[in-house]
Amino acid sequence: MELTCPKCNQNTAIESSFEVKSFGCSHCNSFFTYNNSKLKFEKAYDYSPKDTILKIGTKGIIDGETYEIVGLIIKKAHAIYYWREYTLMSKSGKVKYLSETDGHWILLEEVPESYDVSRKYKKLTHKEISYNLYEYTDTFIARIYGFYEFEISGRPVKMVEYINPPFIISIEEFDNDDTTYLGKHISSSEVKKIFNVSQLPSKSGVGLVQPFLFNIFNTLLVFISFAILILATYIFFNMGRTEKNVLYTSLNFDEYKNKEFISSSFDLKGSPAPLVVSASSDVNNSWANAQVSLVNEATNEEEYAQKDIEYYSGYTDGESWTEGSTSTTFNFCGVAQGKYHLVIIPSKQDTDTSNQTMNIKAVWNESSVWNFMLSLVFLGGIFAIIFFLKKNFEQRRWENSDFTPYTE
Repeated sequence: MELTCPKCNQNTAIESSFEVKSFGCSHCNSFFTYNNSKLKFEKAYDYSPKDTILKIGTKGIIDGETYEIVGLIIKKAHAIYYWREYTLMSKSGKVKYLSETDGHWILLEEVPESYDVSRKYKKLTHKEISYNLYEYTDTFIARIYGFYEFEISGRPVKMVEYINPPFIISIEEFDNDDTTYLGKHISSSEVKKIFNVSQLPSKSGVGLVQPFLFNIFNTLLVFISFAILILATYIFFNMGRTEKNVLYTSLNFDEYKNKEFISSSFDLKGSPAPLVVSASSDVNNSWANAQVSLVNEATNEEEYAQKDIEYYSGYTDGESWTEGSTSTTFNFCGVAQGKYHLVIIPSKQDTDTSNQTMNIKAVWNESSVWNFMLSLVFLGGIFAIIFFLKKNFEQRRWENSDFTPYTE
């Protein structure tokens, strides 16, 4: 099917065939009605967009069926908002509609349901899915391209939109007749694939029914599942486990002066846990020092720690005071199962002649719940970030609606 514009003598052609009642020239701004095989000029639109993006006659495959773009109406609302609505027709006569606003796309089709929206109900239920009122306004035509099988009026059309991303219910009322459309967000990459185009407008802001990157409910279920799995793993590897004393000895400073004490080997079995080393000595206004190495006998890897024991006391300005302690404790964190031994070098202050020994105790504790709790905190933190990003995303979606559920 092909028509020549009487104003600019340019042809507009499509392969689809149907009874045309309205025609907009693709090359100039003229709009015509079509009766008795004749074009009647109705008006010239003064709105001139930079690009129609998708041309009249462009074909694409949707759900395995070839559709052709037969028409495009650019609409406006609130005097400043513009969007494109493409009409797509298949060879079998099926019709779909593709809407584009600020680089965001929605694919719609007409549905038979009819709804009373005269009272601006905040909720609408369609096939057991609840939708929220987003828009209730009059729309106007800014430009028409291509072929239409119905007469297009220049009068405003009431548009009511309910959303539940990625879905939308759009209702148009004109002369007491209403038409309902069901739509779903479609990504730019899908549109490119359908019509085999490489360039589309870049996205701006949040689309009307653009879905958030994550489904919050599903994400929460996944995080809860991970938490349960981590807990089950912790319980499985630590069921019936108790702390294990691997060393308790008293070391004489004179015997081990400049000499290492090497403990007997010990086997650790189970999930990683801290090895807690406690050292004590009868220091009094003096210090002692414990140098401890944990040696993995399978790999010869060493972990080294050094700790001072200091205790001082006195009487100054009529008051007694103390500082320090005669004991200390330190950890080798996350010691995995395996065969180990300890290498210890005790030392003390040379002037301390009364202190003779240092007591060393080493215990491989029950596996700490710290890793489990840290995992929960990490998962909770990630979920909190996702939740606040989702909230910000939704606030941006609703910022231009008079029916936003979000307050300032």
